[in-house]
Amino acid sequence: MKQTASLPDQENAASSHAAFQTGQILILSICHFIHDVYSSFFAPLLPLLIEKLSLSLTQAGFLSTVMQLPALANPLLGSLADRTSVRYFIILAPAMTAIPMSLLGLAPGYGVLLILLFVAGISVAMFHVPAPVMVARLAGNSKGKGMSFFMTGGELARAVGPLVVVGAVSLFGLEGIYPVMTVGIAASGWLFFRFRAVSITVDRSGRNGLLNTFRQMRPVLLPLSAILVARGFMHASLATFLPTFVEAETGNLWLAGMALTIFELCGVAGVMTSGPLSDRFGRRQILLVSLVGGPLSLFLFAWIGGWMRFGALVVAGFTILSTTPVMLAMVQEHAQSSPAAANGMFMLISFMSRSAVVVIVGFAGDHIGLRMTYFLSAFIGLGALPFIMMLPSGSSRGRGT
Repeated sequence: MKQTASLPDQENAASSHAAFQTGQILILSICHFIHDVYSSFFAPLLPLLIEKLSLSLTQAGFLSTVMQLPALANPLLGSLADRTSVRYFIILAPAMTAIPMSLLGLAPGYGVLLILLFVAGISVAMFHVPAPVMVARLAGNSKGKGMSFFMTGGELARAVGPLVVVGAVSLFGLEGIYPVMTVGIAASGWLFFRFRAVSITVDRSGRNGLLNTFRQMRPVLLPLSAILVARGFMHASLATFLPTFVEAETGNLWLAGMALTIFELCGVAGVMTSGPLSDRFGRRQILLVSLVGGPLSLFLFAWIGGWMRFGALVVAGFTILSTTPVMLAMVQEHAQSSPAAANGMFMLISFMSRSAVVVIVGFAGDHIGLRMTYFLSAFIGLGALPFIMMLPSGSSRGRGT
């Protein structure tokens, strides 16, 4: 397979003029899939970890926050990515995530669990900052489509990952799942041969510092920050606490894992379609549809009972998870000179909103129950709508944005 040129001027040209490079973007999507299979272990294992270590929901929510703490360094990592190729970060990430996530069941106490999740969080940050920049360059003028390809790997992994880890627990027990790390280690070896010649450096003459990058990105980042916070309540309620909620109501761990898989599989469909649709109809229009459908479907999921609620879960997964490719494309369109630093800032904001929100959601679940927390999260999710109108228009393709 033909590799992209590593010279800065060739890469910059590719970012705006090259045709959509399907083969290479698919490789990055596969890389994303392998990595995120392991990072998706946390939510389905959470009920078992709560039981084993006698954790409160607030403590459980804090575990998710600790895993995302390394994202505080995302802007610095992005600035580094703009100065030198960090392809080896992408190559090493599957192994660096697989090892600690496969050892969660062996954690003897809450402190060790925090350390394992923090190490995994470092690997997650190392992968997710530079990879979207590479995708944007390989996607040419179809950045929404490229981000959809890339994010499909991640969403599919989060759909498959819960089944993988629940199956491993069923076969080997919670403390015996550690051999599954070998797949991630082998994947890093395979990725070394596929990506070692791919560079994502940026032309030094056009690069901005972090402060100038923030000033350039402010019209986009400020509205997106509010949208991420409002969306974060819905995402945390389902992505983190859905298995706990379903198991508490049914007593069935397999059904709890299946519910998360349904949510994530519908997210895959949403991610696959939202990027190309935003290329065609506009970023703001697609965000508006997603952030109307998400709160309404989450409200219905918590309100209705029985098997009918899974229909609402399908819509919730499709809409709530479909916003990321659109937002990633907007960030890359507005940060031509320092794309990795801009992506790092976006991811830092995303981290701060998620990490704070998931603790609040856990706290609310402890005091008012998860069902009432879902109603509250749906109401807060509607608060994203006014901020969509504050996003810059005409940024994606000049046809309806």
